Amino acid sequence: MKNKKKPITQTFLKWAGNKRKIIHEILPLLPEGKRLIEPFCGSAAVFLNTNYKKNIISDTNSDLINIFLHLQNEKQEFIEYCRIFFIDENNTADKYYKFREQFNQTKDKKLRAALFLYLNKHCFNGLCRYNLKGGFNVPFGRYKRILLPEDNMITFIKKSQQAEFLLSDFSDSMRNAGKGDIIYCDPPYVPVNDSNSSFKYEKGGFSLEQQTLIATLAEECAERGISVLISNHLTNFTREIYKNSEMTEISVQRTISCNAEKRVKASEVLALYKP
Repeated sequence: MKNKKKPITQTFLKWAGNKRKIIHEILPLLPEGKRLIEPFCGSAAVFLNTNYKKNIISDTNSDLINIFLHLQNEKQEFIEYCRIFFIDENNTADKYYKFREQFNQTKDKKLRAALFLYLNKHCFNGLCRYNLKGGFNVPFGRYKRILLPEDNMITFIKKSQQAEFLLSDFSDSMRNAGKGDIIYCDPPYVPVNDSNSSFKYEKGGFSLEQQTLIATLAEECAERGISVLISNHLTNFTREIYKNSEMTEISVQRTISCNAEKRVKASEVLALYKP
């Protein structure tokens, strides 16, 4: 794909690790193909900024897939349903923790999807974190005013008509890919020696063995005619597991730390496996 500095399509979710800042580094490395597969979709920033005719957007986070499906299927009706939570009276700590408890207790998928958006916009730094029992446990963010991201939701709805959203493990997504597919993997990054490593994307964390498995599967995919691009921190560990790829090193400003003075640049890697 040609690297054109066109405006970035924004996601409707806040997301730690969102690829907005490096999207123009990613796009030139993604080859043309019949279908994009994202096994770690997050807020779907890469999907929203590519133009593949078909897309398999998957994740193991059921709340992500749930809200994507509601937007895809219910469109404006779901936006209007979410609107009732985005009033000034609900931007308080008391209401936030009430809604967080309701979110953790409800079995209603539509309500849970709307509350997930509310929590995402009102919680600290847009983090998505669960305790060992699976309960969302990010504290209140204390923002002056929060607006419903309606325009970005509408953009997502239009784009979602070209996608299939799946609750799936990365290994299944990668193994089910076919010749000519393009895979972009954005796993939870390997830990670095700072406070960021304490934030867990999934309640069980993400092991180094799983990181290694991604690299192994990427090599197998390349042998089957499938291109794979992986993003991660650049460390001695990732240099080793991605040694059979074409590695591009980039520098990225950190934005997770609560202390602005500690938001320093970090080295990341884009590892490309080609058939």
